[in-house]
Amino acid sequence: MVQPVISATGLYTPPNSISNEELVTSFNTYVENFNAENADAIAAGTIEALTPSSAAFIEKASGIKARYVVDKEGILDPARMAPCIAERPNEEISVLAEMAVAAARDAMKAADKTAADIDTVLVAASNMQRPYPAMAVEVQGALGIEGFGFDMNVACSSATFGIQTAADFIIAGHARAVLVVNPEICSGHLNFRDRDSHFIFGDVATAIIVESAESCTVPGAYEIVSTRLKTKFSNNIRNNFGFLNRGDEAHAGDADKLFVQEGRKVFKDVVPMVSDMVLEHLGDEGLDAPGLKRMWLHQANQGMNDFISKKVLGRVANAEESPVILDEYANTSSAGSIIAFHKYNDDFKPGDLGLICSFGAGYSIGSVIVRKT
Repeated sequence: MVQPVISATGLYTPPNSISNEELVTSFNTYVENFNAENADAIAAGTIEALTPSSAAFIEKASGIKARYVVDKEGILDPARMAPCIAERPNEEISVLAEMAVAAARDAMKAADKTAADIDTVLVAASNMQRPYPAMAVEVQGALGIEGFGFDMNVACSSATFGIQTAADFIIAGHARAVLVVNPEICSGHLNFRDRDSHFIFGDVATAIIVESAESCTVPGAYEIVSTRLKTKFSNNIRNNFGFLNRGDEAHAGDADKLFVQEGRKVFKDVVPMVSDMVLEHLGDEGLDAPGLKRMWLHQANQGMNDFISKKVLGRVANAEESPVILDEYANTSSAGSIIAFHKYNDDFKPGDLGLICSFGAGYSIGSVIVRKT
């Protein structure tokens, strides 16, 4: 059987970073202005006063210290509190595709691949810029790749679902090499006026090259040993904004059209689901958790990762066993586990095992066991 491998990954990081302190200054200014403007209604009890936040609260709640964003000025403007990303003419490459291409070029260089070596492009991400034409086809055209491409959206698990899809194409002989790209402009769907969630997300793009072991020409690839996917419907993480909602007024005036979640319910539901699936996946492959050198977990919340690693390993994983990029990048949806993998795999030796694991809205869970070749 053809053996699929991850031969390289790529990363594009936006140039702008926002610290917790900067974000809180903007948020608290908004809170102060809101409470002042609505002082009479607040005193009458018809409107509830907003509560200010702090950098310490954000870090304790999530483990996040900063995030990279496509636009910093609009987010930090207390009168706007949303990214200001100019529309581009149809003849110009879209923002999401531009980020994806930058990450793709990084991965292609590391894999020693040209456009002529790749047959398929998958854009697997939560935050698509438009319904159609597919972002993947735009990325394919920008890179000069023949063959075909399509978009996938399984929320924060899009990248791992993309890896399994790419591996299946390689095994079936439908492609020699597949480019999986995960561009995420998460700041565009975030409610920066919500104290409980305004700090969660950042923007980034990652890329993955999946090909056959036989065609791989670079040392240090990662054999895809096994993959496991799971979905279970839940409304506890949701975003209702889409092409059926028209106009800026609908977007800006209704929090339901932005990211919303029932955080405590998500924590309670997802942690055991992920832990049980990982343990079952390892067991079905005749492997055990202590045999893993590293787990590159989805970067949503440090507390969730600690609980998951404790259930899988029997103890909380240390930073080497479960590296953290959440503090610098925040939650980057589908890209989070891939950033962790991209930055923390250089010390692997041939035969070492690792696990790329994602989980998010849907609910969706993806588990990919890899072995250094």
